[in-house]
Amino acid sequence: MKDIGFIGLGTMGRPMASHLLAAGYRLFLHDVVPLPPELIAAGGIACESGKQVAQEADAVIIMVPDTPHVEAVLFGEGGVAEGVSKGMIVVDMSSISPLATKEFARKIDALGADYLDAPVSGGEVGAKAASLTIMVGGRERAFNAMKPVFETMGKNVTHVGGNGDGQTTKVANQIIVALTIEAVSEALLFASKAGADPALVRQALMGGFASSRILEVHGDRMIKRNFDPGFRIELHQKDLNLALEGARALGLSLPGTAAAQQLFNTCTALGGKAWDHSAILKALEVMAGHEVAAA
Repeated sequence: MKDIGFIGLGTMGRPMASHLLAAGYRLFLHDVVPLPPELIAAGGIACESGKQVAQEADAVIIMVPDTPHVEAVLFGEGGVAEGVSKGMIVVDMSSISPLATKEFARKIDALGADYLDAPVSGGEVGAKAASLTIMVGGRERAFNAMKPVFETMGKNVTHVGGNGDGQTTKVANQIIVALTIEAVSEALLFASKAGADPALVRQALMGGFASSRILEVHGDRMIKRNFDPGFRIELHQKDLNLALEGARALGLSLPGTAAAQQLFNTCTALGGKAWDHSAILKALEVMAGHEVAAA
């Protein structure tokens, strides 16, 4: 498989596509905004529509923000579904509703193509470093065909089950990430308010059972007060909405997830929907009337 379509070339899609070009894949590109010139200079081929992308490629990758965007790319006027041919593979690497994913897969399957949901974790840093975690739902034959492509963009590639299971795994990931960021925020805020140096507290915790990638990366952001977005709060809100909507449908209670969402909502009310999700700390700081000191 050498001809790949790629739709959605924003913060995540742009570096992911660049890795595919560097690996020698022929890439057919489309977006609703002007295409990144560096991808065209590297050999990417511009297409006028999702339909054209599907007509040219053996597989189409979609990387857009939310469920309605995926639906428009697939089934809107001039969408991918209009150009799908029997035997091709359509891959959605966005983070969207598991329930909608199952319906999208059913429609694409009816056209004779295979559908994979393959959301990612790792953010912009992981996309640039080709170290993304990729969680894939769909038929095993399609996963096996796409695995070399996925391995060009990520390091931890797992086939987790049928259509929708990839998205379910991503929602679970986002629950853990949100609650862990919130826990790190509370811990550093507690330490700082008590008079300890939060930078030294974090250093000590990094050597113990509380150590985590989030304490390492986002704890450092909190101490240095660097909330430039790697993953925006508004996107994490979207993911937690999927978790809470799913929980409602399943008859589950997710109290920690609901609390984290309320803290993100507070950040948004403070004008911070585009802050990095580590800025959940700011909501806690407002309630405490105390700011974690810079190192």
